[in-house]
Amino acid sequence: MNFAARIDAAITDAIRQGQAAPSPAKLASALHYTVTPGGARIRPSILMSVAGACGDRTPALSDAAAAALELIHCASLVHDDLPCFDDADTRRGKPAVHRAFGEPLAVLTGDSLIIMAFEVLARAAEHDPAQAAKLMLILANRSGMPNGICAGQGWESEDGVDLRAYHRAKTGALFMAATQMGAVAAGEDAEPWEELGARIGEAFQVADDLRDALYDEETLGKPVGQDDLHGRPNAVTEFGIQGAIAHMREILTGAIASIPKCPGEAQLAKLVKAQAEVLTPIKWRAAHQTTPGT
Repeated sequence: MNFAARIDAAITDAIRQGQAAPSPAKLASALHYTVTPGGARIRPSILMSVAGACGDRTPALSDAAAAALELIHCASLVHDDLPCFDDADTRRGKPAVHRAFGEPLAVLTGDSLIIMAFEVLARAAEHDPAQAAKLMLILANRSGMPNGICAGQGWESEDGVDLRAYHRAKTGALFMAATQMGAVAAGEDAEPWEELGARIGEAFQVADDLRDALYDEETLGKPVGQDDLHGRPNAVTEFGIQGAIAHMREILTGAIASIPKCPGEAQLAKLVKAQAEVLTPIKWRAAHQTTPGT
């Protein structure tokens, strides 16, 4: 079974267990609605790629870690879209959860997915209790305060913002979770994999700033111009479009250099190089054919 199929199966199983009877039907439907379609599922794919590069010693634990990470990410999107934050009408090309089900159920959906993520890891603990506990700790650290996505959202309420710290928490946190959890699921230490996740996360945030500035809502599948609308710090404002693209690619070059020694090191490098092209806005790809590290 390939990584995408394993991720889908693990998420589907988690949602199915969350919908078990007796359960409130609308909330059960909202859970499924939130995770489908799955989008690119970049974070769990990176997690699985790192686990595979490290030998994927315990596949069931890797599957659980990937599902848990994606559930946290989906929960964060539900909460981000709420009127108190982005007030977004669409997500992944369809109505945001609070538009489809109402604000109370959207809040409960996000909360339920967060709890479900840790339940998935707890169930997988039978395969390796010590490693499962480490996975829970990493996911908690990268989700909450002071180092996680909650901190990232909190930066938006501050008068002064350190752009790098903001990006590291808002976007980088779950990418650091992806690389570290992938390593831990395969029986390796988490610490050497932090830099790779941080660099990939920083590059993705710059790319997201570019998409927000350059794409339309139909192409992106969600509202655009949100950074300007909410007065958020962003790479396009700081560096300009060409400067932001160059900055993103420099970050990814550093990401390749940071990959720890492992059996699948070369394959991971190819993955990061491929992401450089995917992340570069379509209009500018022809002018930036050279990929990081080449």
